[in-house]
Amino acid sequence: MLLEDKLKDYSIILCSKSPRRKELLTNCGIEFTMSTDYDVEEVYPKDLPAYNVAEYLSELKAEGYPNAIADNEILITADTVVILGDRVLGKAKTRDEAIEMLTALSGNSHEVVTGVTFRGKNSKSTFSSTTRVWFRSVTEEEIVHYVDKYIPYDKAGSYGIQEWIGYVAIERIDGSFYNVMGLPIQQLYVNLTQFIKTI
Repeated sequence: MLLEDKLKDYSIILCSKSPRRKELLTNCGIEFTMSTDYDVEEVYPKDLPAYNVAEYLSELKAEGYPNAIADNEILITADTVVILGDRVLGKAKTRDEAIEMLTALSGNSHEVVTGVTFRGKNSKSTFSSTTRVWFRSVTEEEIVHYVDKYIPYDKAGSYGIQEWIGYVAIERIDGSFYNVMGLPIQQLYVNLTQFIKTI
C-alpha cells in the first residue's frame, strides 16, 4: 500500500512558510494543509554542536505549535542551516549580511543540514539529513547580482540551489538535492511511513 493511501485517515499539517517545502511535499503525493499563522523565535544554545542545530530548531517549531493536536493529526516542521567549518549560517537579515555569507561560501565546500520533526498527539520523532555542496569561486559582481535580483533573505546561507546561483555557481553536491532546497523528501517519505506505525 502506498503511503498516500496509508495516510487517508490522517490529517497532515505542514508548519512552514517556505514555498519550496510546500512544493516538495505536494509533488510527493501527500495531501496536507499549511499552517503559517504562528512564529517561533529561532534561537538555540550557544554551546549546541552545529550539526544538532537544525534538529533542535525543528523540534522547537513543533513544540511551539499553538493548537492542540487531534488523534488523527500529524504535524510536520523543519529547519535548514548551512554549516561552513564550525560556523552555522542561518538566514541573512540584511543585504550586507547576505553578500558576506555568499562571499564566505565562494570557492569552498559547506554542508546543508535539514532537521525534520513529526509530532502526533502522544508521539514525536525527529531526524536530519546532511548534503555537502561545493561552490566555485564566485565574483563579487555575481554575488551582488544574485542578492539584488533574488533577495534570498528567507534562505539558509542566503542562497537557493534551485535559483540562478545554483545553476552558475554550484559545481557538485554529495547527498540529497531536495535537502538543499529545504526538505529531504525521500527520507521524509520513508520516516513518515515508520512514524504512522507508532501513533
